[in-house]
Amino acid sequence: MTVAAEGVPTRRMTRARRNALLQSESVQGLALISPTLVYALILLLVPILVVFAHSFWTQNYLTIDHTFTLENYRIALTEPIYRDLLWRSLCISLTVSFFTVILAYPIAYFISFHGGRHKSLWLFLITIPFWTSYLLRVMSWKVILGYNGVLNSGLMALGIIDEPSTALLYNSSAVIITLTHAWAAFAILPIFVSLEKVDRTLVEAATDLGDGPLRSFLRVTLPLSAPGVISAALIVMIPTVGDYVTPRLVGGKDGVMIANAIESQFHKASNWPLGAALSVTTMLVVTLMAGATVLIIRALQRLAR
Repeated sequence: MTVAAEGVPTRRMTRARRNALLQSESVQGLALISPTLVYALILLLVPILVVFAHSFWTQNYLTIDHTFTLENYRIALTEPIYRDLLWRSLCISLTVSFFTVILAYPIAYFISFHGGRHKSLWLFLITIPFWTSYLLRVMSWKVILGYNGVLNSGLMALGIIDEPSTALLYNSSAVIITLTHAWAAFAILPIFVSLEKVDRTLVEAATDLGDGPLRSFLRVTLPLSAPGVISAALIVMIPTVGDYVTPRLVGGKDGVMIANAIESQFHKASNWPLGAALSVTTMLVVTLMAGATVLIIRALQRLAR
């Protein structure tokens, strides 16, 4: 009895231990299997999701028709919004070139004819503002022309205006002012180089023959420095048409240019063919305009002679 009685608990303990052991092994097995299943599911689901997302975006948003067509060029040339933006960009570019050359020529003339031994110093001082970032210079003009900027504060201090003016910023005039300052040094340098090549004896000969300073300048100095003037005008005009940063920061809705429309087609609208057509059309128009400018200036030179 004692042996039998003692054997029963021993069997029960063995079963209990076995059940506990089986449960612990199953739990450990699940603990080992669960991360493996998760990783396997992730490896299976990720490629499926990537393929699905790629097909979804490609079919609905990024599909580009590679069929040859001139429809985009027709839109670029005939749509009023793009035609007006291109015309505005050309007008701003020509205006900036004109004012830049008008302001740069006297400075280059002074350095060349009256700079003496300090010519290098003057050129060094002219290039100092251009050591800073182009973006910082544009932002500085935004501060100067702003509602509470330096210009409005100065005009109010002088009693010229009673309240800050909103007409100084976010328009085409602000774009012209900013671009004129941004490209000033690039116009001064080629004009200066051209003036340095002018033979001073020709100027003296014109003076000896009775020409005054103005007549001598118009008949001798200006025609001989015309190559530098043409170079300066082209250097300013060509990149100004495609300027993007300045109209974006200080132009507002009235100062938007064709480069901003091109950027919108490539990024926001995702219409790359139209953006490319606008870019090529702008490039061709600028090339024709630059060629026409050179021909007009050369014709004026022949008439002056």
